[in-house]
Amino acid sequence: MEKETIKKIFDFLEEKGEHRAPFKWKILNNKPITKEDLDVIGNLWFYGTTITSLPEGLKVGGNFDVRKSKITSLPEGLKVGGDLNLGSTKITSLPEGLEVGRDLYLNDTKITSLPEGLKVGGHLVLNNTKITSLPEGLEVRKDLVLFGCKNIQSLPEGLKVGGDLDLRLTDLTSLPKGLKVYGSIMLNLSHLDEISNYRLRKMIQPGFIKGKIVR
Repeated sequence: MEKETIKKIFDFLEEKGEHRAPFKWKILNNKPITKEDLDVIGNLWFYGTTITSLPEGLKVGGNFDVRKSKITSLPEGLKVGGDLNLGSTKITSLPEGLEVGRDLYLNDTKITSLPEGLKVGGHLVLNNTKITSLPEGLEVRKDLVLFGCKNIQSLPEGLKVGGDLDLRLTDLTSLPKGLKVYGSIMLNLSHLDEISNYRLRKMIQPGFIKGKIVR
């Protein structure tokens, strides 16, 4: 069906009050957005599209995928119930108040820092980014992946990781006091690989690593 035909159908149904055009279709066709449109119940996919920004107040109940799109910023107060995938975008920062119910993927972006109060209910994937620091009080419910993050020089005290902590191919030379890792920690091809298990565990006290130290 041609794009113009679809447009006419959506316009007719909205005028009759019988149907609300999808949020994605409105964004891609530069149509006016209502307050109701901002509450997306299911998944929202903008993979590989030309969008550069989205309206404030957006809430996505399912997964939100903008990989390989032209997006450069996210709206303040964005809430995503499922996964948020920003991989291979030009995103350089995240908005205050961002909440992600499950996994947050920032791999292969130019992100350099994360906002205070960031909440991630699943994995936080930052491999091959320009990240230089993590916020104080960060808690990640599952894995924290910093594989290949050469610009990060330290981790915040009291960092809590519910799954594995992947520090392979990083230039970190120490671990923070109070670090709590409920899974394993991977140190292959990092400077930390040169430090003994005993010294690493003592370094983070009163924190702990419940799983293995993988080298």
